[in-house]
Amino acid sequence: MRDFQSPGPVVPVHSPMPDDRLRGWLVAGFITLLAAITRFARLNIPTDGGTPVFDEKHYVTQAWQMLNGGWVEDNPAYGLVVHPPVGKQLIALGEALFGYTALGWRFSAAVAGVVLVLLVTRIARRLARSTLIGAIAGVVILADGLTFVTSRTGMLDIFLVVFVVGAFGCLLVDRDQVLDRYRRAYDEGRIAASTWGPRMGFRWWRFGAGVLLGLAVATKWSGLYFVAFFGLMSVAFDLAARRKYGVRRPWLGTGIRDVPRALLALVVVPCGVYLASFWAWFASETGVDRHAVTTDGRLSGITNPLRSLWHNHANVLAFHAGLTNSEGHVHPWESKPWTWPMGLRPMMYYYAESDAVTGCGEDVCVRAVMLLGTPAVWWLAFPVIAWALWRIVAWRDWRYAVVLGAYLAAFLPWFVNVDRQMYYFYAAPMAPFFVLMLALALGQIWSPERGTTDERRVLGRLVVCCYLALVIANFAWLYPILSAVPITPELWQQHLWLPSWR
Repeated sequence: MRDFQSPGPVVPVHSPMPDDRLRGWLVAGFITLLAAITRFARLNIPTDGGTPVFDEKHYVTQAWQMLNGGWVEDNPAYGLVVHPPVGKQLIALGEALFGYTALGWRFSAAVAGVVLVLLVTRIARRLARSTLIGAIAGVVILADGLTFVTSRTGMLDIFLVVFVVGAFGCLLVDRDQVLDRYRRAYDEGRIAASTWGPRMGFRWWRFGAGVLLGLAVATKWSGLYFVAFFGLMSVAFDLAARRKYGVRRPWLGTGIRDVPRALLALVVVPCGVYLASFWAWFASETGVDRHAVTTDGRLSGITNPLRSLWHNHANVLAFHAGLTNSEGHVHPWESKPWTWPMGLRPMMYYYAESDAVTGCGEDVCVRAVMLLGTPAVWWLAFPVIAWALWRIVAWRDWRYAVVLGAYLAAFLPWFVNVDRQMYYFYAAPMAPFFVLMLALALGQIWSPERGTTDERRVLGRLVVCCYLALVIANFAWLYPILSAVPITPELWQQHLWLPSWR
């Protein structure tokens, strides 16, 4: 009689990173180089007679004032000091290098746009455990019109996007490191030492995510939505790890050992970074609302600045709350959030049509910069989201869950008050997370998870290659109206595919 033995306990495993580390960095570096070429080429065009265009007029001038006035806005008569300082200070760094020129006020945004392409490429590689899928994501974000124009404009949105995506990437690295620590504890027999599971020690990557989230909020307040979602995401990672490695009381262990530290790293640290971003305002005597509150008392030197900052923020909040359609704030290029997933209502940043515009071969030429997401990417929004939901529900695929969650954190809060005046550039944080969802889906077309015929594999790879070619061709077609290349009025009309683009 054959002697059958018990197979023993199942050892938990998690997918390792691909072993082509050098190739991964070479691929990411090449795509980042292409991003630098596209983002910096003709960066000084266009201008409005040598001055900023569109909403650059607000942030570029404030950045210049910061550069020459102690890194703080000190003109209380200027009615649009309504965003925290970090984004404007970053614009000021470019102006410090290249002066009050288009290159100066757009330089930092272009650098951020290049960094964004690198981040998306590396994050996609980590999510999919594939250098190829990372490259696909990098190519798609490289050829996205929304992020392209945002990267070439002296406004705040690109900085918000980079900080948020960077924080997301930090939390993914933190997740992998925590799983590695659990595996070591499992191999050493320490998992059962406590019913709550092992302690994880200090987690530098999660701390880094908190710093980046603080910088995001210190750029635009909409970064707060990501503080909330990423905090929940990090705790969910911790709970999943404790359950995966057989901790006897994973929920209690997460609540006692993970939640307090998550709150410290992803709530307290961002708050501290946010307050620290106002260092110049606290040190100044002439910052807007700096002395709005003055009282006598032993602690007035500490409480008065904080109360004055609170007063300032209340004024800023009132300003934003008043930007509603019902109050008469209407703009011809305004859009509502339900148009953003497919980019149905773009934004005109610059338009000039006259005989003074030359270079198109006709007597009258057009120069235009339109904030427009590449249709070959954005028009797939609903099929990709539907696929992500299917993967989450039917396959419990955590990758789609976290990427879709981040996408919705950038999207859903804008439905709270649809009366508010809104623009398509608010959708900028949605772009990288949608690209990550799309790249994961394309990866499954390229390499199906279950056994298939060779013909099926070849067909899938052909589909992905043709799609990437379509994305690049679509971006190349749109390039003139994304970067103010002179074109004829007839060609301009041919670029306006939808009535809502006019």
